[in-house]
Amino acid sequence: MKNLKKILLLSIFTCLTYPIFAQKASWIWYPGDFDIYMSNVMQNRRTERGSFFPVFWKMDSHYVLVDFHKEFTLSQPEEVKLFVEGTYNVKIDGQAISGFPKTIQIPAGKHKLSLKVYSQGALPAIFVQGKTVVSDETWLTTFEDKEWIDQSGKVSDKSGTTFVTAGSWNLTDPNVLPSKFKLPVVAHFATKKEIAGKGYVADFGKETFGFIKVHGLKGKGKLNLYYGESKEEALSIDKCETLDFLDIDLAQKKDSIMPLSKAFRYVNFQPDNGVTADSISMLYEYAPVTERGSFKSSDTELNKIYDVAKYTFQLNTREFFIDGIKRDRWVWSGDAYQSYLMNYYSFFDAPTVKRTLLAQRGKDPVTAHINTIMDYSFYWFLGIYDYYKYTGDEKFVQDIYPRMQSLMTYIDGRKNKNGLLEWMPGDWIFIDWADKLSKDGEVSFEQLLYARSLETMALCAKLANDSENAAKYDVEAKALKAKIFELYWNQNKQALVHSRVQDKPTDNVTRYANMFGIFFDYFTPEQKIAVKENVLLNDKIAKITTPYMRFYELEALCAMGEQSYVLKEMKSYWGGMLKLGATSFWEEYNPDKKGVEHLEMYGRPYGKSLCHAWGASPIYLLGKYYLGVSPVTAGYETYNIEPSLGGLEWMEGKVPTVNGDISVYMNKKEIKVSSAVGTGTLKIKSKSKPVVKGTEVKEVSKGKYEITIEKGKDYLVKYSG
Repeated sequence: MKNLKKILLLSIFTCLTYPIFAQKASWIWYPGDFDIYMSNVMQNRRTERGSFFPVFWKMDSHYVLVDFHKEFTLSQPEEVKLFVEGTYNVKIDGQAISGFPKTIQIPAGKHKLSLKVYSQGALPAIFVQGKTVVSDETWLTTFEDKEWIDQSGKVSDKSGTTFVTAGSWNLTDPNVLPSKFKLPVVAHFATKKEIAGKGYVADFGKETFGFIKVHGLKGKGKLNLYYGESKEEALSIDKCETLDFLDIDLAQKKDSIMPLSKAFRYVNFQPDNGVTADSISMLYEYAPVTERGSFKSSDTELNKIYDVAKYTFQLNTREFFIDGIKRDRWVWSGDAYQSYLMNYYSFFDAPTVKRTLLAQRGKDPVTAHINTIMDYSFYWFLGIYDYYKYTGDEKFVQDIYPRMQSLMTYIDGRKNKNGLLEWMPGDWIFIDWADKLSKDGEVSFEQLLYARSLETMALCAKLANDSENAAKYDVEAKALKAKIFELYWNQNKQALVHSRVQDKPTDNVTRYANMFGIFFDYFTPEQKIAVKENVLLNDKIAKITTPYMRFYELEALCAMGEQSYVLKEMKSYWGGMLKLGATSFWEEYNPDKKGVEHLEMYGRPYGKSLCHAWGASPIYLLGKYYLGVSPVTAGYETYNIEPSLGGLEWMEGKVPTVNGDISVYMNKKEIKVSSAVGTGTLKIKSKSKPVVKGTEVKEVSKGKYEITIEKGKDYLVKYSG
């Protein structure tokens, strides 16, 4: 209990999922509703130079009237406390209790406790605390109970109501309403300041996020604060992206905290004559996730890349996984999909993955693609199956499966006469930020993601015990895959072409569909080699300049065993940002740009995000393809460890799982492995048969060996690299 109290004192928010919470009361609501509610709150905090900047897609809302109930058997009478957000009634065994009771007495025996809550502004939520009767995710809930009473006063026996289990964020303080939820903050101070204009520019040392606090503010006039991820941006009072304007009228000194959190490294503090302040500091706002994954190697630059990537990712891990902390702060599906994968190799914070997936999907009916982007709908599907693969959480898949079906039904209804997808009014085909990238016609990349999403639907239908649709989706996925290779594979170019326009394939070859085809394992071994040589390692094919798509390009190369090449690319690309002074990784990096050109984007001199979640992909690449750890069956019940130095002298690290960590150390002669979970297979390339005590070494082909890894044991393997 002492540890629990410490956590609660830190914040009502926790991402921990340990069993300590299993029997504790928590605020509960209709599943997905708080995720939608909080994403609305968060995403509508965006401003651009002081103006409100709302999202441009449909925003859903919570259900305003929700019924909660739980059946239980008490061995003795119990006093139960009730905390409710909204107007409510309470029933025990169908009998209403008058008024709005804060405490109720429940006699011994079998009973059903019901609460029906109405709330328009904030979502209906309850917190029930007794000795054994507590609100948690085992409660059932519905937004329409279809209950009716006939002329005799009898309640219907069969209401046709669909009940689902409640949602929760493990908010365990009954005195803090869910609508008052805030992330925790801690005080940070500037490292130095430099005189500028009537004030000064404060440097906080690195990219950061939070609320500026002005100490000892006094006087009458205006105080202007200009924020910058770069010093140039903070000094540009006409072009900086974010700012605060304050009217001051204080006879006595007073501390003042800005109303909205901002992203910055530099703050340009400019007061009118007659306005003074003692100093400024900040309240750093953060999500209290736990660092579990790690990586360290013989290459100090690579270690710095990993550390900065993890810091970048942590800054963009908030109530949800967001795109970037300065500009959008929105829940973009494509950005979030990469965050899920990085998360599995760093924090392994399952609740934030679930929250983000629920927030993105919203409610039925579906009227547009997620974020209005075709490819982003597909990333949403992929994120759900990956979540199951890494966590083994079958219940979440079953709960969200109906929302998967309705989104897929929407997508299926937009196929053209060829059974393919192309741009329709209201769609945005994104793919990547790239000059002259055509989105016309039937783009092969979209069909590839569509096929993978149908495969995901088949797998999730099986988990949801929907065998009929599992078979249907499987047939559709196989048919679409066959059609992709029939229509897009160019035998002369030995690659998939980019698109078909007016029923004819173009000659244009881009990297996107080809690199996804590799790690989707859609190509034959011969096609993979051809694509690697003709596309991925071909400088004549248009280069990728965003970390977003470099993520997938380098993953495809790693999947082809090109870790040595990828290591050089990581050091060049992410190391290039570090050499320019980056303290977090950017939305886009083009080494051909110079000076302040690196800050430009969207036609604005400081439009680029210098802290973007998709810039943190080395976390994933180093965990999955260098330490080499990945699940084979759900929740790491079985898994592979296929380490690759890729030119390093040595490396070590931990990969987190739902039930513990997997540790790997490797140099050119030894591999050390220990695991807290499942049964693993260590795959090694060695010139001679590896030596290890206490287990068998199996040769699977010339120079390739496998060793079974059991949980709770330490292994030292000697090999010849």
